Amino acid sequence: MARKLFIAATGQDCGKTTTSLSLLHLARKKYRRIGFIKPVGPKPARFHDRWMDKDAALVAKVYGLEDDLEWMSPVVLQPGDTRKLLDGKASAKAYEEQLLAACAEMDKRCDFLIIEGAGHSGVGSVLGLSNARVAHMVGAPVLMVTGGGIGHVIDDVSMNMALYQKEGAEVRFVMPNKLIASKRDRTLHYLSLASEQYGFDVHGGFNFSPILAGPTFKHVAKLLGLPMRASKEQGLKIIHHIQLGAASAERVVNMLDYSTLLVVTSSRDELLVMMAALYHIPEYHERLAGIIIAGFKPVSKITQTILDNSNLPFMRAEQTTADVFDTVTRDVSKITAEDTEKITLIQSLAEEYLDFDRIDAGLG
Repeated sequence: MARKLFIAATGQDCGKTTTSLSLLHLARKKYRRIGFIKPVGPKPARFHDRWMDKDAALVAKVYGLEDDLEWMSPVVLQPGDTRKLLDGKASAKAYEEQLLAACAEMDKRCDFLIIEGAGHSGVGSVLGLSNARVAHMVGAPVLMVTGGGIGHVIDDVSMNMALYQKEGAEVRFVMPNKLIASKRDRTLHYLSLASEQYGFDVHGGFNFSPILAGPTFKHVAKLLGLPMRASKEQGLKIIHHIQLGAASAERVVNMLDYSTLLVVTSSRDELLVMMAALYHIPEYHERLAGIIIAGFKPVSKITQTILDNSNLPFMRAEQTTADVFDTVTRDVSKITAEDTEKITLIQSLAEEYLDFDRIDAGLG
């Protein structure tokens, strides 16, 4: 039987998958057979000619777990599945049986098994398979990932804990994540004091990292549904800053920070030509991750020719600059298997910040 750990969270985008990747990286140093399962997958994707949750496909690709694909994502929700269930055209019992069978098989195949939930504690309740109930069903202690901070983390943990306690699942660890480096020790100190009433162990996660938080140029193109004019390397460039090119050309240039995505309206010929020219200079090559040319007015022929003949990565969006800027800045970047820079950084940070032996010992 495997040593099992259920990765939960107080909400979306806390860092569950980053935590799973980190712990599996550390587990490989100690255990021969590691495994991962996403019991209820709300994000379907095609991988090796089968439907899987995106997170399960990511982990399988990163850690070479293709032999386990059959069991890594037992319940994959497609659009309309919830309505089918409520209409009586699908069986909640069948979902439960699929999930339990997959978990039992992975339990036999692995020495160490990560079971990753989806969203907050109640996600999956419509199927009768909330994260809290699944953790209890598979007999896995819970590590709950939260955001940084003190007060709102305690509030979020308290609210989510109620359902885990109701379902009889044990939350043994709370991992505050995306911590402010200068406040890390203080935050963990006060969260540890607050944890005494609940009986769980507080284990600090990662400090906030702009590299982990930033999307790639390719991710932005996919987000906007646009083709990009960029090399593979340029597409994987991590964006650290997003800037609206609304000021004078000189002011925009002076404001460029490291690895900036610039959103420029299609009528700004002088600014587009300037960016194409500056991109050849090493200093600005580092500052410019790429450009989104927004707006409904066509780019002038001469400006388009200059852009096409430059090496500057860009994409064209027939939307207002405000809409593009809003969409990109609201997006929370998700890690993909192609984000090798991020994955390498995650594994390195895991070795620095996470005490796997302490977590492993806490599994009992």
